[in-house]
Amino acid sequence: MNIISIIAKKRDKKILSKEEIEYFVNEYSKGNIEDYQAAALIMAIYINGMTSQETTNLTLAMADSGDKLDLSDISDCIIDKHSSGGVGDKITLILMPIIASIGIPVAKMSGRGLGFTGGTADKLESIPGYRVDLPIEEFKENVKEIGISLITSSLNLAPADKKIYALRDTIGCTANIPLIASSIMSKKIAAGANKTVIDITCGNGAFMKDIKEAKELASTMIRIGELSGKEVRCVITNMDEPVGKAIGNSLEVIEAVRALRGEMTDDVKEIVLALGSQMLIMAGFSQNIQEAEKMILNEISSGSAYQKFKEMVAKQGGDVEYLENLDKFEKAKYIIPVLADSRGALKEIDTEMIGNISVYLGAGRMRKEDKIDYNTGIIMNQRIGNVVEVGQALAYVHANDETKIDGAVKNLRNAFKLDPKKVAKPKTILGIIK
Repeated sequence: MNIISIIAKKRDKKILSKEEIEYFVNEYSKGNIEDYQAAALIMAIYINGMTSQETTNLTLAMADSGDKLDLSDISDCIIDKHSSGGVGDKITLILMPIIASIGIPVAKMSGRGLGFTGGTADKLESIPGYRVDLPIEEFKENVKEIGISLITSSLNLAPADKKIYALRDTIGCTANIPLIASSIMSKKIAAGANKTVIDITCGNGAFMKDIKEAKELASTMIRIGELSGKEVRCVITNMDEPVGKAIGNSLEVIEAVRALRGEMTDDVKEIVLALGSQMLIMAGFSQNIQEAEKMILNEISSGSAYQKFKEMVAKQGGDVEYLENLDKFEKAKYIIPVLADSRGALKEIDTEMIGNISVYLGAGRMRKEDKIDYNTGIIMNQRIGNVVEVGQALAYVHANDETKIDGAVKNLRNAFKLDPKKVAKPKTILGIIK
């Protein structure tokens, strides 16, 4: 077996065997296959696709390429939640304390932001003192003791995926269903969950731009789950506008805390209920969506979910006084309104542009070594369908670098498209696939 014959086989639209896929993943991980050879195979896969079985074999090979977390001593039912990425996505911060307060153990590893999509680990680190880098044994002990821990992984989970993903990024092969699905699922399997609910974001601020692609990705990941003995459900959510109001780390934490106290925008509420109800049904805590939604809303109205979030933050070294008094969070030096220069209904938002503007302000990173400026970002003041008057605020820029304000304001104003005609408000939940 050799890489040249494997490349030629996929080039000729033939199906790769399990052994051939494992050979490629293992040898490339070890450095025995050159980048240009791996690039040739990835390009052949990008052009010619993979069967469900090939995609599953690639997923399992990448999951087996490094450490695997065993959570069976915590529970025989570990449910994870994953988002395919977007702008202003603080759902994990809201949903997971709710799930834990109901009694389902939450042992979640979250990533850092890169590009226009934010990372949960960065958001949590904007809480002074919060430790995301716990040793695995402490992580598991916290889950056993209080039912929840949110960290970033200290394990070497699916290292082959990291290497292949980096290569895909350099050769223009990121937007491919088998490669995206295997990347997501390899990390979920390695992280120890046996059931996963995946939030597939769809729209101009997501990797999946249209509903057809999103449904195909959902079906592929569900099929991978079936073939690998894992239960997967997918909720497709609208990312044609940012989630909620806040974009930026401490700004999103503040919004998440308010949501746990019951102050929630309609779209955030819909996403939390849609994802959470699927998790409760999968865990056997509820028989139907209506019952599950009622349980979720009760955890919020009773204050239990908010208390669980505070308990987790305290357990991981965070200062809970910041959660109890949100004014303690440091504000950006400059908070500038972006004003509408015409009247009309908000027809379109360039969500990816807004994400990139937040990165420019310091709320995200374009390179792994970039530092985060935790209190910068954007607060949205309008949603699609709203009628906006001249001089009314579209959004607010939160900046610490005065030289970036003019460019951010100008570009942000251009991200909003108004129409003199009435515009319907878009759906938030675009589909549930199981």
